Amino acid sequence: MELDPAFLKKLDEIVAQHEKVANELNEAAMAGQSARLVQLSREHARLGRMVEPYKRLQQVRSQIAEAETIIADPAGDADFKSLAESELPALRVEADRLAEGLLDDLLTGDEAAVDSIIMEIRAGTGGEEAALFAGDLLKMYEAYSRDHGLKFEVLDVSHSDMGGFREIVASVKGPDVYRMLGYEGGGHRVQRVPETESQGRIHTSAATVAVLPEAQQTDASIDWSKDVVEHVSCAGGPGGQNVNKVATAIKLEHKATGITVSMRDERSQHKNRDRARRIMAARLKDFYQQRDHAERSEKRRTMIGSGDRNERIRTYNFPQSRCTDHRLNANFPLDGVVAGKLDELVSALRSFDRQQRLKSL
Repeated sequence: MELDPAFLKKLDEIVAQHEKVANELNEAAMAGQSARLVQLSREHARLGRMVEPYKRLQQVRSQIAEAETIIADPAGDADFKSLAESELPALRVEADRLAEGLLDDLLTGDEAAVDSIIMEIRAGTGGEEAALFAGDLLKMYEAYSRDHGLKFEVLDVSHSDMGGFREIVASVKGPDVYRMLGYEGGGHRVQRVPETESQGRIHTSAATVAVLPEAQQTDASIDWSKDVVEHVSCAGGPGGQNVNKVATAIKLEHKATGITVSMRDERSQHKNRDRARRIMAARLKDFYQQRDHAERSEKRRTMIGSGDRNERIRTYNFPQSRCTDHRLNANFPLDGVVAGKLDELVSALRSFDRQQRLKSL
């Protein structure tokens, strides 16, 4: 593949940044700054994933140039030419493979570094049918996570009267998790005949999905005693006398942004507080990222995985057994999608995403 000069310039900048971070890590003064040390170590490892392949690419490109020079030399030795001709195809294949991998990492490297996300599923328009659809989405993501070795943990739920869910908050962890599930952020619509529909009429309901990279300890600077107001109360509802009488429910309110998180699922106040803080940190990280990148909102709207909850990204049409992804304007077999077989869909979205990002590189 032809390498764009802007692409090579970006890689050179990454090499320079990698060396800069390495020098800072080696400074003796860093020994007493544990938080900064962790942050720099993560940055060094992230950049290093691109530096080594880039060095190998430079080496292979040099070998290709040398082989082409030998072949083009009219006075060159025949044996050397024959050897160069035999090695050249394999070198070109390796160069293409390295360049493709580097381009993919350059475009989605930040996503690749995320190994933990908070996923929020909420029933939208459609009443109980929307709540049941939210439950179907939960099963779909649980199945997909299980098939790919991801750890899926439900942190908080709000049930509906007929067995559906008004809201689900879950944590999903594992390598490449954001690149696999980051495209799910947005509006999901379902068209089907509800179980409660006696006339056989097709109803349209909706649910929204938000996918937030879970903040690492070094990502969000939150002073929990000063920046956040904590309210403690009895959880209430089913679960026995302990749940109803002991103050275990936690509500957190971030003073500066007004963002709130309530957690009452666990019988332990400590566990509820820990889960609430994880969700709060993820939401704050997302809030500040959206604010800091407001000037690029027009470009971001065209990108996959923007997390815009008002954007209708997909329709699940049961009467016609098809799932339509509106970003791709393409259909996929419904049975496979709702069963969590999302590989074909995710692969197509990643390819489309890459094309969009290349345009703004």
